[in-house]
This record gives sequence, structure tokens and C-alpha cells, in this order.
Amino acid sequence: MWGYSNIPYFGDTLTLTYLLLDMTTILLIALPMTLVIITGEIDLSVASVVGLASAVLGLLHEHGVGMATSCIIALAVGLICGAFNGFLVAYVGLPSLAVTIGTLALYRGVAVGLLGTTAVTGFAQDWTKRAAQVIGATGIPTIIVLFAVLAVVFIVLLHFSPFGRGIYDIGLSTEAAKFSGVNVRRTKLILFCLTGVVSALAGIYFTLRFGSARGDNATGLELQVIAAVLLGGVSIFGGRGRLPGVIAGVLLIGVISSALRLQGVTVNIINIIIGLLLVLSVVSTTVLAWVSDAAARRKRASGPPQPSQSVGTH
Repeated sequence: MWGYSNIPYFGDTLTLTYLLLDMTTILLIALPMTLVIITGEIDLSVASVVGLASAVLGLLHEHGVGMATSCIIALAVGLICGAFNGFLVAYVGLPSLAVTIGTLALYRGVAVGLLGTTAVTGFAQDWTKRAAQVIGATGIPTIIVLFAVLAVVFIVLLHFSPFGRGIYDIGLSTEAAKFSGVNVRRTKLILFCLTGVVSALAGIYFTLRFGSARGDNATGLELQVIAAVLLGGVSIFGGRGRLPGVIAGVLLIGVISSALRLQGVTVNIINIIIGLLLVLSVVSTTVLAWVSDAAARRKRASGPPQPSQSVGTH
């Protein structure tokens, strides 16, 4: 039977290292994206925010600004981008799909405009080494520790807090959430702000990981993030999903992509396979929801069992 043992080098520690290094950007962005999609919204601008944060780092580096200060400014830019998306969606009432398609182009245009077609390199080795450093002989990059901390924070926020229950309520019914006391506008604004900040953090990591700041960094990454979130069991219609499943979905896509690359499969074919997985995840969610609703309707139609009547003699 064909398996990973037939793929050269797939079981090596070095393969694990590069798999996690490559997937960390998606793992980070998938955390807030999960919360956004559970509310029934979506953010397609995340990859452009990654590129914009990278461009900001490069521009500041060219002007001699320290790396720590540059990182703080890049995170602030991500926060502003997320707040702009959140304001248009939550307070103006525009559809998140239309808003983030527009800001996808806007942020990417600004990022490319800042640096043009040039790539900024020459970042301090202390910072670039940290981005690729591993923990002893385990092969696990140290950046995974940061992801693990953020994952715990987001899991507690979503699954063990009143704020998280409000997120699910919004996804199930915005009107019902309002009546139950959830501040829908504020919640959505906070979630888009989180998406912007974490995307900027992913942009900082992406830049240091490859030692290159470009305005077109991470182009198309939003599709992989959304595919991983939906493959992890989050409903595109909102109201359902869990973060552990999303993390497993990201790792599944990473393992599949890594195995196919080691087998010599081209990037285009890998993208086709990921696209098919995305379509199947959406279709399967819809089919399961339809089956569940049909079963519930049949149960209601059958009604409660009628009490048996005993025939007595008079």
C-alpha cells in the first residue's frame, strides 16, 4: 500500500522542521480567521496585510529604524487595517466579502507602492536566525512556541468565555444574539482587529523567515488559510466550528503539500488539489446540514407517541 514511507525523506526531522516553518504563517492567521468565519463573516485581505507588514519592515529597515521599533509599527499597521475592515463591516453594514476583496487590492497596492519591485534584505542575523531556530534535536521550530501560546489564548477565548459564546450566537442568528445581550458590532470590530494584528505578526515572521521584505510576499495565501479553516470543520455559513479541528486542518494541508512536493508534483497541481479539498469541505458541510435538518423535520412530523388506551369492561 502506498504511504508516507514510500516518499523519500518524508519521515526525516528536517522535513518536519521545514513543514512547520512553512505552515506557521497559515497557522497564525487561521486562529483569528476561525473566529471571523464562525460569525458568518470572512476576511480575504489577510495575505495583503502580511505583504503590507513586510513592506513596512523593509521600508523602515532602509531608513535605519531598529528592528524592535519596526515590528511594533508593523503590528500597528496591521491593527489599523483590521480596524478599517471591521468598521466598514460592523458599523457601516457592508458585506465582509465585498469589503475585504476591496481592501485585498488596496493593501496589496500600498505594499507594492512602498517598495516597488525591489526586495529589501540584509536584516540583522540575530532576528533572521530566531525565525528559523529549532528546539534542540526535536526539529520543532521555536516559533511554534509562540503559536502554541496564541492557540491557547484563542481556544480559551472562543470555547471557554462569554465572548466566545457571543461569537457562536452571532453566527447562528445576529438578531437573536442582539436580544441575548451580545454587542454584535463591537464583537465583529474586535475580531477584524485581531485578524489584522495577527496577520501583521505573520508578515513579520514571513519576512524574517526568508530574510526578504517584498510588497508581494504571501500573495494568494488567503486561499490556503480559508481552505484550512473550512477543512477543519468550520461552517462557511457561521455558527459552527472548533479551533483544534482548524489546527488539524492546517497541518493536514501542510503534510499533503509537503508529500506532493517531495514526489515532484508541481505547485499548480498542489493548488488544484487544495482547491478541490476546499470545495469538498464546503459541499460536505452543506450536505451534513441538509441531512440533519431533514432528520429533524421527520422527527417533528412524526409527533410525540400517542398514549395507549386500555379497553376496560363495564
